[in-house]
Amino acid sequence: VQLQASGGGLVQPGGSLRLSCVASGSFLKINSMGWYRQAPGKERELVADISSGTTTNYADSVKGRFTISIDNAKNTLYLQMNSLKPEGTAVYYCNLDFSHYDYYGLIEEAVLWGQGTQVTVSS
Repeated sequence: VQLQASGGGLVQPGGSLRLSCVASGSFLKINSMGWYRQAPGKERELVADISSGTTTNYADSVKGRFTISIDNAKNTLYLQMNSLKPEGTAVYYCNLDFSHYDYYGLIEEAVLWGQGTQVTVSS
């Protein structure tokens, strides 16, 4: 199973970006997916996640500005980011919690991280 994130870049304060994260490979189902970010010198923090395809959760700092969604047919996670602020500058990582068959044919839950995509909010 692999995750491929894209969509980062340089944007002016108040601008918008949309991040995408595609999950590929063999797995039974997606339990949840999420976006995290890590700014220089800071710990990685949750931005938003979505579970069971519909239940969403947002960090207080992004509520009302960011929207997380998932296209189950494409196994693709999105993060629409509007009204971006300079403090949103960070590497954004996607996260996948999924179920799959292990070597013995038993269902196992696993977590995978994408490679990260840089978002820079600056004038």
